[in-house]
Amino acid sequence: MDRRKFLSAGTVGAAATALASPAIAQDVRQWKMVTAWPKNLPGPGVAAQMLADRITTLSGGRIEVKLFASGELVPGPGVFDAVSEGTAELYHAVPAYWGSKSKGILLFGSQPFGLRADEQFGWLYHGGGQELYNEMYGRFGIQPFLCGNSGPQWGGWFRDEINSVEDLKGMKFRTTGLASEMCRKLGMAAEAMSGPAMFQALQTGALDAGEFIGPWTDSALGYQQVAKNYYWPGVGEPSSAEECGVNASVFAELPEDLKQVVRFACESLYNPVWTEYTTKHALALKKLVDEDGVQVRVFPQDVIDAMGAASAEVIEELRSDEDELVQRITESFIAYRDSVGGYMTFADNGQMNARASVMGY
Repeated sequence: MDRRKFLSAGTVGAAATALASPAIAQDVRQWKMVTAWPKNLPGPGVAAQMLADRITTLSGGRIEVKLFASGELVPGPGVFDAVSEGTAELYHAVPAYWGSKSKGILLFGSQPFGLRADEQFGWLYHGGGQELYNEMYGRFGIQPFLCGNSGPQWGGWFRDEINSVEDLKGMKFRTTGLASEMCRKLGMAAEAMSGPAMFQALQTGALDAGEFIGPWTDSALGYQQVAKNYYWPGVGEPSSAEECGVNASVFAELPEDLKQVVRFACESLYNPVWTEYTTKHALALKKLVDEDGVQVRVFPQDVIDAMGAASAEVIEELRSDEDELVQRITESFIAYRDSVGGYMTFADNGQMNARASVMGY
């Protein structure tokens, strides 16, 4: 896909009687969705439009959602505040962008050496995470819902090969969320910026390396043109949940059936979005290697070990955060991670290891 295509910038049916038309029209809510993404960016931009369309369709046109991409109504980093303040009714973004509000928020999106996509959904829906998610975002007048996941993210695009953990010191690296905290502990200069801005920074040398999402989205943004070393595993974000935030007052005023529409629209997209990422990442990676000359490289073990030690420090700091709610969120996350992680040794990990021993993948 040409990266320039997305970097450039409900009709109600005829009523049976004249008396019915005004009643139907009065029941239509017109919502503005602001997003953190360029319009139709493969991955999150596509998922945002899917959510807008699904809410409109499932509501029978009673909620008409119009999507405004990053920069069209507000800048991408401003979507949280726009919904909190009522400038827009809802947004599509990721929790990893809101660490300045509270570091506790970051656990709802991704965690270094943390939860996979299915485990993240499990924590919120079956492990008490949603109640904590609601409590934290309620401070800002937002009702949050998970609505997708990128699956395992990649370690990043590096201009130069990495041979040891020493090579990371002083490196200017784009990342977000708790992965930023992990990287800083390794002596890296972690910088947050948009996906398109990362391309520019890699091209000019303002960045030495950076990670965004994975092969499907990354290749659309053109990173393979400016950095050829593509590293795995992306232990900084074993998954990255996408979220929908709805203005809490607007949500509270909905009739119960429309509240359920919004909830179900988000919940029902989680698996389709995640599996689309997985399917298209696989296809895009093959093209990157076969046609674009990308070198797929694995991080040396000392790098992974150092990242593991740094991430453990990050989680321990959250456990002792001065905010009691952040402490509760962290303890809930740890309890779920450890419980499900122990089971996965026998379940998914066992199956994947067995398949690899026979099939080679």
